[in-house]
Amino acid sequence: MSMTRFDEAELGEEDEDTEREWRERAAQVIPGGASTGSKRAAALYGADSAPGPTHFVSARGCRLVTAGGAELIDCTMALGAVALGYADEAVTDAVVRAAMEGHVSGLSHALEVEIAERLCGLIPYAERVRFLKTGAEATAAAVRIARAHTGRSRVIGSGYFGWLDWSNDVAGVPAGARRDCETVPFDDVARLEQAATRAGDTLAAIVLEPVVERLPSDAWIAAARRLSEERGAVLIFDEVKTGFRLHPAGYGGHAGVVPDIGVFGKALANGYPLSAVLGRATVMDAAQTTWISSTLASEGTSLAAAGAVLDWHERADVCEGLWSTGEEIRSAVARAVEASRAGGIAIAGIAPMWFLRFDAPAREARFLALALEEGVLFKRGAYNFASLAHDDEAVSAIESAASAALVRLRDEEEESHGGADVG
Repeated sequence: MSMTRFDEAELGEEDEDTEREWRERAAQVIPGGASTGSKRAAALYGADSAPGPTHFVSARGCRLVTAGGAELIDCTMALGAVALGYADEAVTDAVVRAAMEGHVSGLSHALEVEIAERLCGLIPYAERVRFLKTGAEATAAAVRIARAHTGRSRVIGSGYFGWLDWSNDVAGVPAGARRDCETVPFDDVARLEQAATRAGDTLAAIVLEPVVERLPSDAWIAAARRLSEERGAVLIFDEVKTGFRLHPAGYGGHAGVVPDIGVFGKALANGYPLSAVLGRATVMDAAQTTWISSTLASEGTSLAAAGAVLDWHERADVCEGLWSTGEEIRSAVARAVEASRAGGIAIAGIAPMWFLRFDAPAREARFLALALEEGVLFKRGAYNFASLAHDDEAVSAIESAASAALVRLRDEEEESHGGADVG
């Protein structure tokens, strides 16, 4: 079978046939059409909707070019993995330099030590660091460290921690694989206390995704901290989405709360594959008593990208910029919603990671399709992520696209209801 690759000469003008061809090619060789679940056509646009673009060929700043030649302003920013902007010059230069020097060998890269030292100097509770590649495996590693440290098995979790067996109840996962993990609803103190009581002296860890569509209540975080201390368990914050976005130290830094272990990824390396498990030495040193290892955990290009990200955070208040820009985008879309008189739509989330909530999936799917026609890629469900690359021009274009899409949605709905105002 001969290998084929994308030829940019195929592009030219925007071409829906090319978009469809790439979807079909993907479906033939990749189960589901995408290796990342949230980038499947059904996840992007809804299972019952006509799919839009699913593949890109270039990305700069907050803009991407699809395989069919459409240029879109991206509000998803690679599912929050990119905070500075696509192909940030400083990050790219650092990665290229690392690649040219040779990014792996039979020894650990010196950057592993340097970046670990810098993280320990930046994040208040970080005394030890282990690197991996994805948020899912880093969170699993944090749980293993907690179990090794405590000599216990039970885990209470609240949030989404990736696809691995320990926290999932899906096809292909044996019941025993997650028997010792109990899931409780976000911000439900009573359920958390009940789960801790059931776990008793077998509780190894409480693992929280601290922000789930909104900031948590103080009572929720205080209960998690108290219960962990009372039972000698490890408190783990999954800061994969929130780290280097709400605050360099994630929600913990934003709220002044200190867990025992934090898990970081996504914006840590501005989209390059790197995650970090970090925390107090007395807990993290248990990593030496168990087995956590990955061939490319400390390869140089991703560590170099993280170094460039840390440089950015040293010379500018990146997170303040993300809060400010996110609020500008949220406000712009809120104005579009209000002006359109398209009811049943609300703005939710916090400024750096916000989203649109629709009263019906079909309405959301239609809005996404109409916004694409106006040149903006919005995220279906949570979240849309701000980046430093969303400049005034981009924010204005986002508002214009949202407004045009919402007005068209309203008009279509009114027409389908015989001219009645559905707002």
